[in-house]
Amino acid sequence: MGRGKIAIKRIDNTTNRQVTFSKRRGGLMKKARELSILCDADVGLIVFSCTGRLYDFASSSFFVSMKSIIERYQEEGEEHCRLLNPVSEAKFWQREVITLRQQGQNLHENNRQLLGEELSNFTARDLQLLQNQVEMSLHSIRTKKDQLLAEEILELNQKGSLVQKENIELRKKFNITHQRNIELQNKLNSGESMSSKQASRNSKVDPGESSGRIDLELSLKGDGDE
Repeated sequence: MGRGKIAIKRIDNTTNRQVTFSKRRGGLMKKARELSILCDADVGLIVFSCTGRLYDFASSSFFVSMKSIIERYQEEGEEHCRLLNPVSEAKFWQREVITLRQQGQNLHENNRQLLGEELSNFTARDLQLLQNQVEMSLHSIRTKKDQLLAEEILELNQKGSLVQKENIELRKKFNITHQRNIELQNKLNSGESMSSKQASRNSKVDPGESSGRIDLELSLKGDGDE
């Protein structure tokens, strides 16, 4: 047999009320946790028991998360009120202007103080704090500058290594080309030497062969005359 439907009203019995609160609070916390995980939702749950004990749940276990959720809720509520009430919206923007103006003035004063101006109302402790702030700023600036210089030096060293490798490759190619030119020049000189020897050999005539040719020509001439 199924459970009977419970009437939604205050439970008079203190023990039953406490048990029901504990069970339903656990179920509510579980549902809030599931909703935040499954739907990637920002969930904030705050429950005070009848004895004044606080139970809460936020999307994160940190208190800052609950605080941010509450601040977001308040901002949304103020935005909703501004949309419904033009007068409230005008007052809100007036407060924003005053706040921004005050922030700008504070930044201007801080800037002048960092430059060493408007220090007449400063105590020795204030000046020490200002000095510490300036030294911390200088340390951060020097650290950033050293980091940038180190990165630039590393980049230049890498570029120098690449240029050196390219020079080595070009020198190798130059040496190979130079060696080939020497070989071609040697072959050319060898060919010219062979041609010179052949021409010299052809220009030299044997004297016996020359006299034999003359006698043969004279003999042929005599036979013709007869």
